[in-house]
Amino acid sequence: QVFTFNTVEIKVQPSVKVKNGAPLSIVCHADISKSTDFQLKHNFTIFKDGKLVFMTVSDKGDAQYEISMARSSDTGEYECTVEAGGKTKSSNSLHVWVTGMTKPILTAEKKEVLEGEVVKLRCELPEEVPPLYFFFRKIKMNSTPKEKHVFEPYRNFSVVEFSVEEGDNILQFDCFGRRNVKLEFESSEHSNKTLVTVREPFIKPTLSARPSSNITEGDRIQFECSTVVARMRDIEIILQRNKTILKSVRDEKLLKYSAVATLEDSGEYMCKVEQGRASKTTKVNVFVSELFPKPILAASMSKLDENKELTLSCSISGFRKANFSIVRKNANGDIWLKNSRNLTMRVNVNDTGSYICKAEVKGIVKESKPVRINVYAPVSKPALSVVSGLPEVVLGKPLRLICRSVMGTPPITFTFYKGNEVKKIVINDTYATFLDENIRQSDKIGYRCDARNNHSSGVKTSNILNITVIVPIKNVSLGSIPHGEVEDGSETAFLCSVKEGSWPIHFRIFRKTDHDVLLFEKSENADRVMWRKEGMNRQDTGTYYCLASNRANVVVKSHPITISVILAAWQKGVIAAFVIIIAGAVTLTLWCFLCKKKKGNECSALATNLTSEKLTRPHNDGDYYSGSGYIEDSENHMKSTDESKGPDLESAEVEYTEVEVSTLDPHREIDSVPIHFPAPVQKGTETVYSEIRKANN
Repeated sequence: QVFTFNTVEIKVQPSVKVKNGAPLSIVCHADISKSTDFQLKHNFTIFKDGKLVFMTVSDKGDAQYEISMARSSDTGEYECTVEAGGKTKSSNSLHVWVTGMTKPILTAEKKEVLEGEVVKLRCELPEEVPPLYFFFRKIKMNSTPKEKHVFEPYRNFSVVEFSVEEGDNILQFDCFGRRNVKLEFESSEHSNKTLVTVREPFIKPTLSARPSSNITEGDRIQFECSTVVARMRDIEIILQRNKTILKSVRDEKLLKYSAVATLEDSGEYMCKVEQGRASKTTKVNVFVSELFPKPILAASMSKLDENKELTLSCSISGFRKANFSIVRKNANGDIWLKNSRNLTMRVNVNDTGSYICKAEVKGIVKESKPVRINVYAPVSKPALSVVSGLPEVVLGKPLRLICRSVMGTPPITFTFYKGNEVKKIVINDTYATFLDENIRQSDKIGYRCDARNNHSSGVKTSNILNITVIVPIKNVSLGSIPHGEVEDGSETAFLCSVKEGSWPIHFRIFRKTDHDVLLFEKSENADRVMWRKEGMNRQDTGTYYCLASNRANVVVKSHPITISVILAAWQKGVIAAFVIIIAGAVTLTLWCFLCKKKKGNECSALATNLTSEKLTRPHNDGDYYSGSGYIEDSENHMKSTDESKGPDLESAEVEYTEVEVSTLDPHREIDSVPIHFPAPVQKGTETVYSEIRKANN
């Protein structure tokens, strides 16, 4: 008994889209192939949106799920699964749409409400499945319905509240639902209409103006606002003019308000009665005609010099019977000047300000527009100076000037000049500044400034301010005489100079050490300075540099120079003579020692004669020879007499060394230590053979 599933199919009758209330059949069919004709039980299961809705067992290959009256809740994805002989196979899913929604049910919490209360409504779609949209409508006679909508994702009903407003008498409400199927919206039919009756908690108020709504300023006007209420508690009456509250009463049915009418009292008056959420209003327009126009204040002049005479006159066009007064405005309160139509006074600077005229008729006081009076004191001669203090500026840096007038009524107009050219005009109270950013080394032009205000005295001019342009230091160099090498004990002159820079210049010379040592410091009205250092010694060997600065406050450093202090000529001569004496003594001692061993006392006598002859030979100042003597075996030093005793000196080696002796050039610098030999003048170069014996010790 072998079988296999070919296909499992699901079908809908009469179609996949049926109307609400129509019959609907879901058919599941299994196509199975068998090896022989045998009975096979089939387990049919039908799912809607993944939930089990039908299950049956049959010997046949078909099963049918009957829905006698389809509802919109039957809309969804259907799928069929068949199990037989341990094998299972499912069909593809099929979407079924039941068009048309059930009619919603609307209920109202109250059938009768007061103005200001709310109506609570409940709309339900009993056979629909969320998510759903609910739409509520408030229908009033001769007006467009007001609508509210609510989205309910998890329930098939919704609740809303509508407020009852003034003028609502008989209200009707209805609702309908809407759902989303396959990105398409489907709406239900409207629910039954629910009727709600509205009662007034109080009647519309009455507002009256006495004696009339058209009155003349100066007359007294009285307002009365009243209403009839069903319940006195929490009742409030409010009187407003152009949205400004004039008076209010609570828990009373009548409001009274009176005032002397002015032009400002013209406008719309509104009486408003409130209780809870309910409110009703009544409006009255009131017009107040003018009793007399505003006064006009005139001044003989609005700008004048101090100590001049000012006349103020007050008048009313076409009206003369009024009480006049002239007042000066002040932040701390108006200052009364005179109860009169006219005022004449001699002014000073403190009289600057705004003046008004007041006129009073029948208790009505009106003010004129303010008149501004400016009293001017003359400006003093301005003073021009540099903000930084000194009348100088560094080349390349901006120059900031300030022009100040100690006295004078502002505003003051300041004008800056560079030479005869106007550079800037500033209007300020007591001072003004000017920034000149175009400073050149060749600028020799003076600066000045003018100051003037509205005083008749005219312009005042400052003194001319001449500015010194300071050129910063450039290219500092340091030199010395002699340069490079200096003999010990001699004098060296150091010269520090600059290529460019304004005087005076401050020079400083340093020698470099771990902490640089200041050797010389001086300020000069020149572009160079010389410092002589006497008695140079070995400690003065080193590197020197120079610093230069001026009022530009820029310190410039020179390139360093190196000074080497060497031995003086006489020091070299002393050393050479000392070396010759030592060498001669050593040679003589060795020679005497050898002679004594061979010939005895003859040698001593001869040595004595030779020594005497050498010491008494005259010195020739004209010409001399110089040469350098080098001891080959420098590690063998002379020992004391006791230490010099050793093997027989006769066995010592005898070596010959060539020494070239040339004539001294007095104009050639001698780098090595000179050795002077008194001798006759020689021409050319001689070869001298010196005999040197090496002792083994």
